[in-house]
Amino acid sequence: MQQSAPRLLRTYGGAPLSTAPPRRIRLFRRLAATAAALALPVAGLVGLAGPAQAAASATATFTKVSDWGSGFEGKWTVKNTGTTTLSSWTVEWDYPSGTSVTSAWDATVTSSGTHWTAKNVGWNGTLAPGATASFGFNGAGPGAPSGCKVNGGSCEGGTTPTDTPPSAPGTPTATGVTETALTLSWPAATDDKGVKNYDVYRGGTKLTTVAGTTFNDSGLTKGTTYSYTVTARDTADQTGPSSGALSVTTPGGGTDPGNPGDPGARVKLGYFTDWGVYQRNYHVKNLVTSGTAAKITHINYAFGNVQNGKCTIGDSYADYDKAYTADQSVDGVADTWDQPLRGNFNQLRKLKAKYPGIKVIYSFGGWTWSGGFGQAAQNPAAFAQSCYDLVEDPRWADVFDGIDIDWEYPNACGLSCDTSGAASFKNLMSALRTKFGGSSLVTAAISADGSNGGKLDLADYGGAAPYVDFYNVMTYDFFGAWDAKGPTAPHSPLTSYTGIPIAGFNSEAAITKLKGKGIPGSKLNLGIGFYGRGWTGVTQDAPGGTATGPAPGTYEQGIEDYKVLKGSCPTTGTVAGTAYAKCGSNWWSYDTPATIAGKMSWAKQQGLKGAFFWEFSGDTANGELASAIHTGLQ
Repeated sequence: MQQSAPRLLRTYGGAPLSTAPPRRIRLFRRLAATAAALALPVAGLVGLAGPAQAAASATATFTKVSDWGSGFEGKWTVKNTGTTTLSSWTVEWDYPSGTSVTSAWDATVTSSGTHWTAKNVGWNGTLAPGATASFGFNGAGPGAPSGCKVNGGSCEGGTTPTDTPPSAPGTPTATGVTETALTLSWPAATDDKGVKNYDVYRGGTKLTTVAGTTFNDSGLTKGTTYSYTVTARDTADQTGPSSGALSVTTPGGGTDPGNPGDPGARVKLGYFTDWGVYQRNYHVKNLVTSGTAAKITHINYAFGNVQNGKCTIGDSYADYDKAYTADQSVDGVADTWDQPLRGNFNQLRKLKAKYPGIKVIYSFGGWTWSGGFGQAAQNPAAFAQSCYDLVEDPRWADVFDGIDIDWEYPNACGLSCDTSGAASFKNLMSALRTKFGGSSLVTAAISADGSNGGKLDLADYGGAAPYVDFYNVMTYDFFGAWDAKGPTAPHSPLTSYTGIPIAGFNSEAAITKLKGKGIPGSKLNLGIGFYGRGWTGVTQDAPGGTATGPAPGTYEQGIEDYKVLKGSCPTTGTVAGTAYAKCGSNWWSYDTPATIAGKMSWAKQQGLKGAFFWEFSGDTANGELASAIHTGLQ
């Protein structure tokens, strides 16, 4: 397997953790063996004041944006309440012992004991009369700020609101849907001082503000999918959290791309890895010779890197420089030394010419390269611009139909730990949608941790849903030989079962949790692994046995392609909708055409958009797993 040079892993505090050579494999939860305690989001706005200042020219208010138990996200908003322009601002406050700021953005934050000071950065210090500026931070501990001062005076300034923001409205519903119009309605929000009105958003863009709980939207396009959310505004003009998202498709226009009941609209997506062209000797042409190209709708090209807050090329040689001979090429034409584009990108271009229905999405991040997303989240607009410039590079702009973000994991731990805050993923996806527009695909691969307080509860996946075309839910790698002594367990259980090592680590729990966050099934794809995970030193055939370590694998211990396991260790049983096998002292779990058929039936029952898989090269030469997905989604 190809290795790239060691790269620096970083934390939000800026301290380097380590340098380590990235392993270009797709892992899921090596750091997720212990589920976090249940953490309920908390939002509150408090005005903090000392003695009134007669000539106060600014106010500062604090909002606890979210609280996930082990930490929280806070935000200060400074407002110029005077009649002259402020050239700078400084906010000071005290925290009780045990509460602290761990990272901050849009301000320079320092401390002296329990006293904290935040000064504006260069671009947000100047405030005209009536203007505001905000900065945010992540914190630890249970305490609340006190003794607030802004520019030396009281933060209250005589005008600071002291009530809490309104609650989230209920998820909207649509009635009277025609080709060009519909009527939205939603359950009312609550507020201690009363709700004044509601802001209505379509696709992340504010449409209007209304006093009631209904809105008639018109001027729509037939056969088009729209996403709506609503936020409430109280009498102090504070806005609360967003409602759940409603996805609705107007009739007409031929095939309905948002209707999961239409087999032609279902997603059948596979990952193509750039490093697969080396030791695995798997090339774009293999999609043709296996018959797989005729049975898929999308390809995720993995991976682009994320460095210094920007999207960058992952492997330039494999991506656009490797020369293909005639027998290796999709169309039987050899590359020449002077042609402007070679490598996988050119082969994908040829594949799309042969199969024009296939969409190719450039995927960034993955297990190894997710460490750069925290820095990207500090300036989402700049990150989105860099990604757009790379994906839409004139040399290969026609190859890609959009961008995929594979962040493992926002505000949680994967290969490294991210502390960018619960809102960072939503902000990133919003910026990408804004930059790429509505004609490009914007997608994301996300955790499938359905446990209480787990990864799906640590980032705002529901809030980000209006900005994505679909989520690829990574419903595999729940269990594996990183727990060297077991217990043995299927790495991709569809449902829970008696004896499952961790509650919530199964596909059904993940999909149920995501739907509970307001994400429609028509934006969710079920994940399938084209490989198995296994242990050795096992004496028990059924799941739950002890082991001595990972089973041997072709490229890495504890993991093996389906095409190998099919013959070397045939299945001996099934559990929770997937298969397992014991051969000698080795124990493996993996999906087969039969178990995939069952999972596809379940996906249709759940109204899911479709399925995706990691990755093409694990399949047989005749693509039998890809065929099972294709047939199962018909």
